[in-house]
Amino acid sequence: MTEVSIVIVSYNTCAAVERCIEAIRAQETIYEHKIIVVDNASRDGTVERIRSRWSDVSVVAAETNLGFARACNLGILQTSSEFILLLNSDTVVHAGAIDALLNKLLQDRRVAVVGPRLVNLNGVTESSFGSPLTPFTELFRLLVQWCVARNIRPVLSLVRLWASRSRFTAWVSGACLLVRRNVAADVGFLDERYFMYFEDIDFCSSIRKLGYRVLFTSDVEIVHARGLSTQTAPEATRLAYQKSHIAFYEKHLPLWAPVLRAYLRFRPSNPF
Repeated sequence: MTEVSIVIVSYNTCAAVERCIEAIRAQETIYEHKIIVVDNASRDGTVERIRSRWSDVSVVAAETNLGFARACNLGILQTSSEFILLLNSDTVVHAGAIDALLNKLLQDRRVAVVGPRLVNLNGVTESSFGSPLTPFTELFRLLVQWCVARNIRPVLSLVRLWASRSRFTAWVSGACLLVRRNVAADVGFLDERYFMYFEDIDFCSSIRKLGYRVLFTSDVEIVHARGLSTQTAPEATRLAYQKSHIAFYEKHLPLWAPVLRAYLRFRPSNPF
């Protein structure tokens, strides 16, 4: 029987985790699934709440905040399923979405990763996949995100159009990422040097180097509330982003790493 293990990392997002699990449980799925929640030392009672509501949900309670990549790896190691779905705690999975994502992998052995179209709570399409990360593609992506955040309609329309067609891509968002377990193991799972941010782009890059494909599918839509964990500690989030940003450049774009360091050191708090 085909089975998918759903790994959810939480950090002070108890209510969101409950909504996430409720949405999964509301589905009638063809394939078996199990849920693993890895809690990064939350202070809002997440562990106790989840254990009291769902006895069949595995809860791993970390003693400290492990970060996203390390927590995901810890969750993956609790399972033996052929497929792993990394799912943010601030997502809501629509009916049929898990089966639809899994079918994409079952249809093509060359595809090792698949990600859906993400929309925010207002139904606005997020930028959740893209080209290989370079200083130039990153600048373009930041400009798009800036425009989307300010509801600039022509850009919103372009993003919606771009996400209306399935395609092979360089990476998909770790907010909802389905991967073949054996391929994830072949690349050593997620690189734990990334506390949060950039681990999904790095993960997909490593998988593509093995000759597999990464698929973005517009046929599946997931709601992503985005950033609930980071709202509780904005300064720590900013520093974690910068550290992961530099780590990615040092690993993949070493010639550009000094430039990035200089930019991060001297840039204004709001570059736009």
